Amino acid sequence: MKKAIQILSFFLAGGLYAQKIDYNTKKGFVAHGYDVVAYFSNTAIPGKAKYIATHKGAKFKFSNKKNLELFNNNPDKYTPQYGGYCAYAIASKAKVKINPETFLIKNDKLYLFYKKWGVNTLKKWKKEQPEKLEQLANKNWETMKYKK
Repeated sequence: MKKAIQILSFFLAGGLYAQKIDYNTKKGFVAHGYDVVAYFSNTAIPGKAKYIATHKGAKFKFSNKKNLELFNNNPDKYTPQYGGYCAYAIASKAKVKINPETFLIKNDKLYLFYKKWGVNTLKKWKKEQPEKLEQLANKNWETMKYKK
């Protein structure tokens, strides 16, 4: 009986850890292949094919070797919030693509937003109580973050 419980526990634990975070990987990379480290210097710049890293199953591109190394030393710091989906949309329980040039760095975290056809969710985020939206997005992401 004890062995059966151990085996069952192993499979249950394996199922929990097998879940992977659902990263928005348009074009195969988080942030559409833009350099997530460069955002922290207030720059949206595409990464290059020769500077690639993988973190938690998602691929990232970088514009230079220094940014690749910074990411590799602390990937969680540079990984966008909410898997790289639009932060404003996550607050509304939706996964929406982003415009990689529409971003916000707040409290040393990267937030990406949708911007197309006259809709700029970063402007809406800033206008509509950003602290409340962030709390909603954080709460919603807990139930939305795993691939199904």
